[in-house]
Amino acid sequence: MGTVRLYDAAVLTWIKSPVLVVVATQLLFTTGDLIARANMRHSPFALSTFLNWWFLVYFLIRQAAMFGQLYVFSALQLGKTMALFGATSIVVVNVLGILLLSEVLSTQAYLAIALVVFAFILLSMSP
Repeated sequence: MGTVRLYDAAVLTWIKSPVLVVVATQLLFTTGDLIARANMRHSPFALSTFLNWWFLVYFLIRQAAMFGQLYVFSALQLGKTMALFGATSIVVVNVLGILLLSEVLSTQAYLAIALVVFAFILLSMSP
């Protein structure tokens, strides 16, 4: 019984973790960006474009992401927060670029991304 409670406490701690919120927030921002990219390609930059269903979905996703970002700003130091958001953004965008857009980068670019992942791990483990 004690092991289950420790496991539950560890899971709840991870769920409340600002690092997890950084990743979830960045996934939301990137989802919104992909929706906008897909729809803005075929639409002019005009008022009628923004009075469409996709823009409402985009807007709501971005608002949810903003609340996650504000939570992280309240929980971590600004420098660490921005570094985590930057690192997460680079990784998420490149993974989605490969999976959804079939984009392939150079070996040098992937090595740089690996360094970003290493930096993210170091930052997320620092006090």
